[in-house]
Amino acid sequence: MNSTPIITDTHTHLYSEEFDQDRDEMIQRAINAGVTRFFIPAIDAAATQSMYDLEKNYPDNVFLMMGLHPTYVKDNYLEELTHVETELSKRKFYAVGEIGIDLYWDKTHLKEQQIAFKRQIQLAKQYKLPIVIHCREAFDEIFEVLEGEKSEDLFGIFHCFSGTLLQAQQAISYNMKLGIGGVVTFKNGKIDQFLNQIDLKHIVLETDSPYLAPIPYRGKRNESSYLVNVIAKLSDIYGVSAEEIAAITTQNSKDVFGI
Repeated sequence: MNSTPIITDTHTHLYSEEFDQDRDEMIQRAINAGVTRFFIPAIDAAATQSMYDLEKNYPDNVFLMMGLHPTYVKDNYLEELTHVETELSKRKFYAVGEIGIDLYWDKTHLKEQQIAFKRQIQLAKQYKLPIVIHCREAFDEIFEVLEGEKSEDLFGIFHCFSGTLLQAQQAISYNMKLGIGGVVTFKNGKIDQFLNQIDLKHIVLETDSPYLAPIPYRGKRNESSYLVNVIAKLSDIYGVSAEEIAAITTQNSKDVFGI
């Protein structure tokens, strides 16, 4: 009997055009490595059909989110939000995401990003869904919105968490799990220095592939099978077996996504 625990990638852009040449092979590599659950964040309306196609091809492995990514909040953001609302009303999703605030590339749409983030949190509550947060150079702005929306039905994942111990504790206080991926393997990633002070029950695994590949693939295209490298690092940090890391983080993902 195969008792290898299931590994869950809570954040992967499998529909990205970077995988167009070898998507099926790449997914098969992940499945062979034990990564059999893929949660797929939305970006904007243009990505929706390719997400549905992916789900059709891998109905047992692929779980979709719906949302408007903060870097895609432009002048037409109200139109994009209408698309999100329409899709949420039509079918089942497992989260509203990825949503949040990103001030790394562009600060000109901060106000619109704040409105979009808040509106989508309210949609998540309406559908009793978790949120998946994208935060880049915007911890204070994100926490300000979360503070205003704080409630029993606010919960989810702080994707690609790369903050301080204090920020980690604050995120957890809003019922958020921390999405941990390739950054934990980086020499300058910093989170590896305090992660063992955070209970594993607050951690989920993610790749954010094709972005943020772990060591030894840093700078190359990331893929879901590389989650085993993240697990190895966490096993080292927490002093528990890779199997235990996989089992606990998959259970945490089930607690968040309800599947």
